[in-house]
Amino acid sequence: MNIYSFTGRLGRDCETRFTQAGMAICSFTVAVDYGFGENKGTNWIRCSLFGKRAEGGLPKYLVKGTQVAISGELKVREYDDKDGNKRTSVDVSVDKLDLIGGRSEAQSGGGNQGGGSGPQKSSDPFADSPDFGDVPVDDDIPF
Repeated sequence: MNIYSFTGRLGRDCETRFTQAGMAICSFTVAVDYGFGENKGTNWIRCSLFGKRAEGGLPKYLVKGTQVAISGELKVREYDDKDGNKRTSVDVSVDKLDLIGGRSEAQSGGGNQGGGSGPQKSSDPFADSPDFGDVPVDDDIPF
């Protein structure tokens, strides 16, 4: 079984193209951080959606900076770049994609698209969650 699940942020807006047979392919790259301190780094994962999901309403939300949770089939491939150097690419054929962490101003359809000086949104994915602090707790639950 080949299932790779991860969360990260889109490095740029997605691109949708069509094959000669007419099938849609939506491609985007996700930055996935690992480690901390001096050992902190970023893996760049190339992701692709195919068919109806690639041409539906989802791609309009796949813009630079959007936080996503993805699950899909992992493929590692080697290729030669334009200078003849060997490179490795980590690609995922997306089976499941969830938008997490709220919406950016560009996605919400309003606000300053020019980077203005409006209020900053929190990067905390739970910042807009309701407060459940006043919900009664049943102490008789056996776990």
